[in-house]
Amino acid sequence: MKNGRVARNIALIVASALVFPVAAAHAAVPPAGLLKRIAKRESETARARDDYTYRQSVTFQELNDQGLVTGTYHEVADITYTASHGRFEKIIGRPTNTLKRIKLTPQDFEDIRNVDPFLLTLGTLPLYEGKYRGEEEMDGYPCWIEYVQPKQILSGQRFFQGTLWVRKSDFSVVRSEGQAVPQIETAKEQNLFPHFTTVRHDIEGWFFPVETYANDTLFFRVWPQRVRIAIRYTNYKRFGSESTITYGPADRH
Repeated sequence: MKNGRVARNIALIVASALVFPVAAAHAAVPPAGLLKRIAKRESETARARDDYTYRQSVTFQELNDQGLVTGTYHEVADITYTASHGRFEKIIGRPTNTLKRIKLTPQDFEDIRNVDPFLLTLGTLPLYEGKYRGEEEMDGYPCWIEYVQPKQILSGQRFFQGTLWVRKSDFSVVRSEGQAVPQIETAKEQNLFPHFTTVRHDIEGWFFPVETYANDTLFFRVWPQRVRIAIRYTNYKRFGSESTITYGPADRH
């Protein structure tokens, strides 16, 4: 106990319940090697994204039983990818944190970087298995529906489990819905993660994430906690592999 409250860690992105695959809208036969074709296109998308900078804003809110916000975490960062630094974050201003009943963890921030804007590349493909769930139109595009999950949970690693909507014309993922796994539960702590949706838009021919959102209840042993999350990816700008990026003292990896 601390100040009359149970200290609990929760992660920013994972669900309070199991993610159930989307029911197939149609029973059409999928193209051969669908999962590998998705991974090939996602690898191309990942390489293209490396040539862009963008701004990422994260807002995490806890709500009480009446639906009123009781605390907020907010952070804004400019994101750059370079050959020497990999993913680089330059924090804009100072993050604000008024959360009272929950605490963000390293897994939260790892999920923000890698699970919420999930890319199933050829490099990560061996870790996943897929199940075809049919076809339907999503966000104006005829799509294949593919449910993916890790083949096994590896200690210390974070994974995506959920549904991908894949544009038929080029195997680009236009939307994903699921959760980060595993949830972390021990005798001393619970680290739970809400169900989330990530929407992508066409950015110069590539489908990049533009928004991740969640509105879920995390069922802790002590009490259920409703959370609301909004992550926005804006101001995509191509800088090219030959550009020089200067990092200020407020930057962090």
